[in-house]
Amino acid sequence: MTREEELLRIAKKLDKMVSRNNMDGSLDLLRELKNFNMTLKLLQDTRIGMSVNGIRKHCTDEDVVNLAKILIKNWKKLLESAQNQKSERPNEVKIGNYPMKPSGSPDRTSPERQSRKDSTDSNKQSPRKPSLDGWRDSKSKPETPKAPTTPTSPLSPSFSSSAGPLSPRLQTGDSIRDKCIEMLAAALRTDDDYKDYGANCEVMAAEIEDHVYQEIKATDMKYKNRVRSRISNLKDHKNPNLRKNVLAGAIELSRLASMTAEEMASDELKQLRNVLTQEAIREHQMAKTGGTTTDLLQCGKCRKKNCTYNQVQTRSADEPMTTFVLCNECGNRWKFC
Repeated sequence: MTREEELLRIAKKLDKMVSRNNMDGSLDLLRELKNFNMTLKLLQDTRIGMSVNGIRKHCTDEDVVNLAKILIKNWKKLLESAQNQKSERPNEVKIGNYPMKPSGSPDRTSPERQSRKDSTDSNKQSPRKPSLDGWRDSKSKPETPKAPTTPTSPLSPSFSSSAGPLSPRLQTGDSIRDKCIEMLAAALRTDDDYKDYGANCEVMAAEIEDHVYQEIKATDMKYKNRVRSRISNLKDHKNPNLRKNVLAGAIELSRLASMTAEEMASDELKQLRNVLTQEAIREHQMAKTGGTTTDLLQCGKCRKKNCTYNQVQTRSADEPMTTFVLCNECGNRWKFC
């Protein structure tokens, strides 16, 4: 196992500890990281700093928190030293007050001679007079200044409301699965309430997708419909409690992966379904208890003659009544005029 794979393995374990709120074994992993020969490239490729920072925020053990702070402090020094090396001139080294040329010999030119040399060089170069066509082109097409880009530190976690590229340690190698993880993470970030809970949406989305995949064992239409139903219910603004319960840990991720549409529904919809169910049961009981019992009618399903019938005027008065029949043996229903 390479050094990068080892760091990715540790980062994945730390992220699972944060998502499950179970920090057992985190101290051993941090000690292993302390003895690790870290480089700036490994920090940027594995983003191990975000995982350690998550442990620092959510763990209550003082030893774990102090060790995480030491690791983050050392890695920040590594990042600052690399940035300082980039800012220095690569082909010039100062010895005393004299800068060294690339050949290795010090440049002992005095400041007065250097300024006089620069002025003569500038006089030798006469500025070219721009043509009229070139002036028109430069006027018609003004240059738009580019906005400076600020590099992001691999140690500080960044929150994004849109689905961005998936972290390398969470990628499965399957484009369909990786896309589903990105969409689930975006659904968990529908509102900014995930910041209040301190939840890592990418890790939670990867765990939800893994439970779905382990149950279905394929990326077929059943798998896509299962993931699509999780996404639509998590993004439903009429049912914010589902997403909040998932982010807070009240609903386990394994349970969310297998919940039905009725279980994920909002409280209002559950109450409405309950009322409709009770009304249907009441109508069924009234139809079964009321009516006239007879043995003159035969059930076409079980061939028994234990039936109950009711006659209702469903059409105009000059039309015959409609007879509704219920088999008391198998519950089969039919009607005739």
